[in-house]
This record gives sequence, structure tokens and C-alpha cells, in this order.
Amino acid sequence: MGPAARRYGRWAAAAAVLLPVAGCGAVVAEQGRPSPAVNGSPRHGQQHARADDGAPPRDPGASSTAPASPGPSAGPSASPGPGPCTAPAGPYQRRVEEFLGLPADGRQSEADCRAISAWQRREKLRPAVPGYAGVKTRSHLRVVEARRDPNAGGRCPETRDRIACVDLPRQLMWVQRGRKVLLGPVPIRSGKDGRPTRTGWNRISWRNEKHVSTIYKTPMPYAQFFNGGQAFHGVRDDVYDPDGGSHGCVNLTRADAKRLWKTLRVGDRVYIWGRRAGT
Repeated sequence: MGPAARRYGRWAAAAAVLLPVAGCGAVVAEQGRPSPAVNGSPRHGQQHARADDGAPPRDPGASSTAPASPGPSAGPSASPGPGPCTAPAGPYQRRVEEFLGLPADGRQSEADCRAISAWQRREKLRPAVPGYAGVKTRSHLRVVEARRDPNAGGRCPETRDRIACVDLPRQLMWVQRGRKVLLGPVPIRSGKDGRPTRTGWNRISWRNEKHVSTIYKTPMPYAQFFNGGQAFHGVRDDVYDPDGGSHGCVNLTRADAKRLWKTLRVGDRVYIWGRRAGT
């Protein structure tokens, strides 16, 4: 056997060992309804979905073939920089124009695009298409509009207790004691698809900073349970996703869930009202 054949034999033997490792995959837990608590901790799972802020639909006549040679990125998904801001008009164009004090004609100009994109950056909003008035941008307006007085409608009772208020119609939550707002308002994502977040009075009954779903084996950081298997907890997904939803939990961004963890304690009251649109 010559040197080349010996080298090939060694390579083949190594490949036979390494290739099975590349075929490993994630184990997916079987879906099912939350079951009663075990050892004092609620059994619960959470299904997550991702969103892209309703980016403009792709032209059905456009070719799906990528360019043969690399070049600078272009099109509405490119981040506005020294070049033109090219995001098209979004479904909430007029509403966002009104909010920002722009000419409310529902038509996108480059000045509109840059103004919307600049506001999105100030709010640390990262839509798929900068300058596009999509679902994420429209939903975030609710957060901004509620900042001065989230309980202006008086839906959450004002008592001496610390209360986590969950507004399902607006998909917002905040914490208050009396009229003083201690946290929020922040965006949430509640249950849907037959798994609604239960309304009414509850209390924080159990907390686990590094909880993992016992059904779906997915992380539920800063979990604070308030109604059986339903809890506040952080998610990696987009809480503004209109098609996503929980199995009854109140999802928050990880940063907001961490802030809520530092604000609430076992025994604190939770009040949930209304109904999420589309459920």
C-alpha cells in the first residue's frame, strides 16, 4: 500500500467516527396540557413562535435565485445609512405618521422613512425593515402611549397592595401600588389558540429564576407562577409576534422579566382582565 492509499485509509477511519456526531438533533417534547403541580412546582410548558414584523410581501414574480456575484445589500430590508431609506409604506403608515407629527397621508416618503427609522432606533425597536410601519411598530405605540398613565382607564384596582396589572386587549402589563406605577408598562404576549390566559384575581404562588418547562423542555427564565401552570416569564422570541402565543403564560422580553422578578414577591397580587384580539 502506497503513501497516498495509507493517507486515504486514515481519513476514512476518522470520518467514520465523526460523521454520526453530525447527525445529532434536538429532542422535541410531546405537546399536551399542563398537569398538576409536582413537588410544589407547577408542571408547565410553553410554545414559542417567531415574527418578522410583517415585512413587505415578496414580489411573486421575482426570481428566487440569488445573484451570481456578491455585492452591496439593497432593497427595503437594508438599514438606512448614508444612502436612501427605501422601506415602502406599511399597513400602519398613517397611524405612525400621526403619532410622529408627520404629514398623515399614508404614503411613504424618504423623509417619512428616515423619521420612522430614527424613532425605532430611539425606542430600541428592531423591525425586520427599518422605517417600515408594520405590526411591531404599531404595537410598540401602545407601550409609548401608555407610559404617562397606563391605568388611565381605571381597569386595574388601586389598593395598598402591590398589584401586577395585565391588560390583555392592549397586550401590556405594569406593576402598581395605589396610583404609583412601580414598573412598566411593558409589552407582553399572552395565550391564544384555545389556551387563553385566565382572567381575574391571582397571587404569585411560586417562583423559579431558572425554570425549565417540564412539558416542552424549554427555558422559562424568571418564572413567577400565578395560576396553576400559568406564569410570567421571559422568552427569546418576539413578544410583538401577532401569530405567536403562549399556552396561557404571560410572556415578556427577558430584560423585562428580570425587572419584574426584582419587583414582585411571593404573595403579591395579580389582576388580569379583557381579551386578546383574535382569541
